[in-house]
Amino acid sequence: MDEKSFHVDDTSVQWAIPVPVTHQPAVTSPYKKWGRRLALLLTFMFTVHFLSDVKRPRHHEHEGQDYGMLNALMRHAPKKGSVLRGKKAEQLFLSVPDTDSAITTSRVYADKPHMAGSEGDFDTAKYFLAHLQEELQIDRSSSDIPLYSAGSRESREATLSISSLDEPKAWVDTYYPILNSPLDRSLEILGDDGNAVWSAQLEEVADETDPYAFKSANAVPTWHGISRGGQAEGKLIHAHYGRKQDFDALVEAGVDFSGKIVLTRYGGNFRGLKVKRAQELGAAAVLVYSDPHDDGTVTVENGYVPYPHGPARNPTSVQRGSVQFLSLYPGDPSTPGYPSYENSTRVEGGSKPTIPSLPISWANAEVLLKHLEDGHEGPTVRLVNNVDEKVTPIWNVMGVIPGHVKSEVVVIGAHRDAWVTGASDPISGTVSLSEVIRGFGVLLKEGWKPLRTILITSWDGEEFGLIGSTEWGEDFSEWIKNHVVAYVNMDTSASGSRFKASGSPLLAHLFRETAEQIPHPTSEERSLWDARGDSGTLFGEHTNAEIAAMHKNKRLTADSIGVSPLGSGSDYTVFLQYHGVPSTDNGFTSTRHDPVYHYHSIFDSQYWQELYGDPGFSRHVAIAKHTGLQVLRLSGDIILPLNTTHYSIELESYLDKVASIAAAGSYDVDLSPLRDSLHALQSASLELDSAKTKAERKLRKILKQMKKKHAIRHKIRRKIHKASCKLKKVFGKHQCESKDKHEDMERQHSHRPPSRHLVKAIQRVQAVNKRLIAFERSFISKDGIKDREWYKHLGVAPGKWSGYGATTFPGITEALTMDKNATAAAYEAGRLKVLIDNLLDTIRL
Repeated sequence: MDEKSFHVDDTSVQWAIPVPVTHQPAVTSPYKKWGRRLALLLTFMFTVHFLSDVKRPRHHEHEGQDYGMLNALMRHAPKKGSVLRGKKAEQLFLSVPDTDSAITTSRVYADKPHMAGSEGDFDTAKYFLAHLQEELQIDRSSSDIPLYSAGSRESREATLSISSLDEPKAWVDTYYPILNSPLDRSLEILGDDGNAVWSAQLEEVADETDPYAFKSANAVPTWHGISRGGQAEGKLIHAHYGRKQDFDALVEAGVDFSGKIVLTRYGGNFRGLKVKRAQELGAAAVLVYSDPHDDGTVTVENGYVPYPHGPARNPTSVQRGSVQFLSLYPGDPSTPGYPSYENSTRVEGGSKPTIPSLPISWANAEVLLKHLEDGHEGPTVRLVNNVDEKVTPIWNVMGVIPGHVKSEVVVIGAHRDAWVTGASDPISGTVSLSEVIRGFGVLLKEGWKPLRTILITSWDGEEFGLIGSTEWGEDFSEWIKNHVVAYVNMDTSASGSRFKASGSPLLAHLFRETAEQIPHPTSEERSLWDARGDSGTLFGEHTNAEIAAMHKNKRLTADSIGVSPLGSGSDYTVFLQYHGVPSTDNGFTSTRHDPVYHYHSIFDSQYWQELYGDPGFSRHVAIAKHTGLQVLRLSGDIILPLNTTHYSIELESYLDKVASIAAAGSYDVDLSPLRDSLHALQSASLELDSAKTKAERKLRKILKQMKKKHAIRHKIRRKIHKASCKLKKVFGKHQCESKDKHEDMERQHSHRPPSRHLVKAIQRVQAVNKRLIAFERSFISKDGIKDREWYKHLGVAPGKWSGYGATTFPGITEALTMDKNATAAAYEAGRLKVLIDNLLDTIRL
């Protein structure tokens, strides 16, 4: 019998037969019973609501505050599962990079030449943009390419709005540097009558064994980017590697370089600085060749067959490359310190050579060297290097994954332009970056959103002098200063067997920790980090002691963690050296026992890469996983993974090197005030470490308590929801909301004002992060380094006469080693002390 029929029968019985009160218990109306229950439930709900709101600030108390971190930490799970972050996000990401995908991508990019500013280069820009749009789920309904001219309103807004975006976005920025391209070139030995007795074959020779090199053999002639156009004639002089010490030794021996053609070999320093020193000594032109003695044990002398039929050097191979004076300043030589817009004012910059140069092969150099057997002046040589110099568009491709904390941005980048097809440099880096993007795309599809915003960049014009990244960095100086917390760079991911670890000391621990978590690409039970000691498998009896010593010295630059400081030579330069943004750079590099890597040659091809460089592409994938993991930690950790204590200790090791130089030269320089400041910085950094630990621990404790309270509230509300559903049935109301609709209402209800305790905990974390970000920034000097003021980091810079390699405490070091001036060294020590004392005040809480 249902309740309705019972009520009617009960009523009729009561009117018909009086029931004695003493023997029949009173029957309470169901309406009254449920009414009392409802009253109790409403009272309980009000109490819970009241108690949960105790000590909560009103909204207006924190208006204007950045709630990015708050929103991320209080974010509730989507319907399909838990919020994807931390270790779960990392595990999913690491499952994505794939060798088959990497090989396919490499074959697309390395299929044809794509020198900066060329049609092939623009094609790669469009391909990379489409990849970003697909993986980041960016609307591609419009047929128009988001292509913006640098300096335009659209270009400015695209970057300046990064810190306010809610959805992923991608676009292309066009900059307009002055570049050159080769016209006619020649190299001849002249007889006594002035007629040519020998003419060099300047182009590389390939056959169909390497189909990629064969079809690109004549696409990009052998020449130096940014080289001076013109003709020169003079006696030939050999200057070994063309290092400053090589030139100085010849000058001391009485050699006059005026009007001479200088022959140097690649290695030892940046090619542009070989030209610079020859120019300063009055030389008429420079030739630079690739010497097989620099190839370690993998030589014909040791029985190895030349490429493409074996792993030794192809004797016709030529290393193209820029001869810009990189240690003075990178970027467009005609716009030093400001961006290259289409209508920018141009100057005759000091970073361009004033004498012509040419790169030549070993086959040609061998002929010239035979005429220099006495080691002194050789025959008369005539060199022609005519070039076409003009304003040329280049294309940076940019992609954004917005984070919760929009004011903090992590940048990851690789350059895309090559001298020819560049399967190793730069395509291996671009391939690794593409695999990182695929990994991020999978995470986004699963509901992931980083704590901090991620900016993905594909730079152009790097080969001519780091132009694309430098021009963008000069264009958006204030924005970078205010928002960018770290930069992770990839250039050449795979050209050999040894893992190269380079970066700011702030990031050394992160670099190593992440590398130790990635499996070794070719050896089980080892990690990626262990590959730093790998050295190839091709050996031989004949080797060069000088070359071996040079390779050994390169390995001695690593810090106590095993990470070497950054100088220059890739796109991290503008971030670290100009803006003070901590940076890393990694990849697999060639050793003395690896197949010869034909750097900047037509033989840096897809065929060589698949046969010798990285068979199976496991190294490409390992670099993708490592760089991606770094970015996930930098963009996802509550406290930025920047180690100031390690950095402050390394700074004292830099000072120890300076003190050794001063002692060796008997220079009277008092470095004790600077050392005292470094000791104070170390103590302050330890205090900051303690503050980091406490801030994160406190925040996590509050979050744990919140999670527990939220679970209790959720359970109570579920019970209330069930009870209210029963009441509705009693009163004949409509059915209750579905489970999904109720959970949506739950999420809306959970967006309540944060507690004061939580707000204060987040503020403490933000205060710590602000100091961590300020650490590297504090080494930036407005006046820069003497004689090369573009470089502003007084802690580290590219060597004045090396170009690539890092010089620590460059001001003091160069005052002693270059200027031989103790007074100048003391002045530089004072400048550095001021910066460190200011940093000391900055990081104190």
